[in-house]
Amino acid sequence: MNLLITGGTGFVMSVVAREWLDQHPDRRAVILDRAGLDDTAQAWFASVRDRLTVIEGDVRDPTGWAAELDRHDISAVVHGATVTPISRGSAEEAARLPPEALTPARIVDVNLMGTVQVLEWARQQPALKRFIYISSGSVYRHHGPDWSHEPLPEDGYVAPLTLYGISKFASEMVVNRYVDLFGLSAASVRLSSIYGPMDRATESRDFRHVPNRVAQMALDGELIKPNSLTPVGDYLHSVDAARAILALTEASRLRYRHYNVASGVTTTIGDIIGWAAQRVPGVRYEVTGEAGANVIQDPALATGMWGAYDISRLERDTDWRPREGRVAFHDYMDWLVASRS
Repeated sequence: MNLLITGGTGFVMSVVAREWLDQHPDRRAVILDRAGLDDTAQAWFASVRDRLTVIEGDVRDPTGWAAELDRHDISAVVHGATVTPISRGSAEEAARLPPEALTPARIVDVNLMGTVQVLEWARQQPALKRFIYISSGSVYRHHGPDWSHEPLPEDGYVAPLTLYGISKFASEMVVNRYVDLFGLSAASVRLSSIYGPMDRATESRDFRHVPNRVAQMALDGELIKPNSLTPVGDYLHSVDAARAILALTEASRLRYRHYNVASGVTTTIGDIIGWAAQRVPGVRYEVTGEAGANVIQDPALATGMWGAYDISRLERDTDWRPREGRVAFHDYMDWLVASRS
């Protein structure tokens, strides 16, 4: 069973590819990505490079990759190639023009039509057993569920506002229609806020969630300046996310079209700073106004896409469970220390 991962040189998808190869020493993986392996990715894949094929190509143009993929006996696809135009987190970033305003047509073209092209290839593969589309919590609205203190379910509460979220939800619907038309076994996964190994600036994504920012600043001895300690997020380590995606890829049966992939709980900025201090005694922080903050989140954004995601579907259909937040965050900090040495 060989796995195709589109967007596999980037953040989460590179972790999916590596986790697949680590779990299955007798299998291979194929990455399709517009970008090749940078130095960080070369080091990440070094131990499994002999079982990894990297095809450089644009998902929107199958003439550059379809024939090559046909030679690799692909039996499952994780389609994660995307443009992620996010800019928030610091005062400097908040002041910039939203990235989606710079290349709006490209965002929709890559995220939606790239998905269509990969689906067109996939439906013609008789040996293909599973297609997993990597969507996002950005498809959800800013508020919900209607009952307080409950995690956000997959059904309802969908109202994307950004081109990223709109293109993701449109792609989910296209995947669903291909399932009905061509009998594909497929599902879409909606990721919460992911952090962890391989999170770095790339052409398609240049954004770091709070755990990444706090961990890096703590290790650098930098003063952490949040605008508040109370804002929350449902943060999931990238390895946990990869394992969840692969659990669905290999599940004997999928009972749903959409699955949240998340920790299922919210964590505050204050919690994360406290966890960092457990690894780096003497961590310094100072709550300040937005103008001088290097970690900015709106305390009012605490429900809907910003709150906890319901992961009961994923837990019912697989044996995957997320690690406790503090444990996962410390694992990330340990990885950062090792990667810097």
